Amino acid sequence: MQTDSHLSPSPSQTAFQRPVLAPVWHTAVLVIVLLLGSLSGSHGKHPLAHGSKLPQYLWGMTWEWLLTGFVWLGIRKRVKLRDVIGGRWESLEDFFLDILIAAMFWIAAALVLAESAQALHLNQGDKLDAMRRQLGFLIPGTRLELAVWFLLSATAGFCEEFIFRGYLQLQLAALTHSMLAGALLSAVVFGASHGYEGGPRMLLIGIFGLMFGLLAWWRRSLRPGMIAHAWHYALSGALLRMLK
Repeated sequence: MQTDSHLSPSPSQTAFQRPVLAPVWHTAVLVIVLLLGSLSGSHGKHPLAHGSKLPQYLWGMTWEWLLTGFVWLGIRKRVKLRDVIGGRWESLEDFFLDILIAAMFWIAAALVLAESAQALHLNQGDKLDAMRRQLGFLIPGTRLELAVWFLLSATAGFCEEFIFRGYLQLQLAALTHSMLAGALLSAVVFGASHGYEGGPRMLLIGIFGLMFGLLAWWRRSLRPGMIAHAWHYALSGALLRMLK
C-alpha cells in the first residue's frame, strides 16, 4: 500500500502551522445558519409525514450541497478540496482499507450509541415509539423513496463529513490551537444542528459526531467517516421502514 507521504499535507496535519481555513465571519455565518435551521426544524410541522417523501429528500440533498458550496467558497483560496478530504486513494488496497476501517468504526460506534441510548433511557418502548412518530416525515414508504433515500444518505455522508469534520473541526482547532477542542466543538455544533431529532437524541448525535471527529483526526482523512456515515443513514432508513 502506498503511503500518503507524497501528497500535500492535509489540514489535520498542519492545522497549527498555517492560518485558519477561512475568515472567522464565514465560520460564524455557517454556524448561525446551521443553528437557525435546527431551531426551525425543532418547531416545524411536517405535512409530508403521510405523503410523498421525495420532495423532502430532494430538498435535503439540495440544502446539503448549498452548505457544502458555501464552505468551499470560503476555503478555496486557502486550501484544496482534496487536502481537506485527506488526499485520494492511490490503490485498491487503500480503498479496501478505508472500507474495513469504516466497518470497524461503525460497529464500535453502534455499541457506544447503544450504551449511551440506554443511559439516556432512549431505548425504552415509549421512547422508540415517540422517535418513530417524530421522524415519520423522513421514513421511506415506497421502493422509489428508499432508492432516493440511499442517494440522500450518500449526500449526507460526503457533505456532512466535509462540513463538520473537514472544515469546522479543523477551523475550530486552528482557532483554539487544539485538535481536541476542535473535535469537541464541532461535535457540539453537529448535535445542535439536528433539532428535528429532539433534545435527548441531539445529545446522542453529538456523541456520534465526536466519534467521527476522533476517527478523522486519527486517520487524517474523511474517507472512512464518509463511508460509515453514508451507510449508517442508509441502514437507519431501511430499518425504520421495516419497523413502520
